[in-house]
Amino acid sequence: MTKKLDPEDFYTTEEGFIVFTEHHHLKRGHCCESGCKHCPYGFDKATGTYKKRKKK
Repeated sequence: MTKKLDPEDFYTTEEGFIVFTEHHHLKRGHCCESGCKHCPYGFDKATGTYKKRKKK
């Protein structure tokens, strides 16, 4: 089953790439450990570890 993306879930770069937003990652509910640009979970792909998040 394919879920529909809402407009706030992504944006498209000038090069045509789709970039998922923090909103999308939080809605998904878990980290995919792919080193996403807007990862709210703090995963660092270079080290394979999670950074502690600063509370706002």
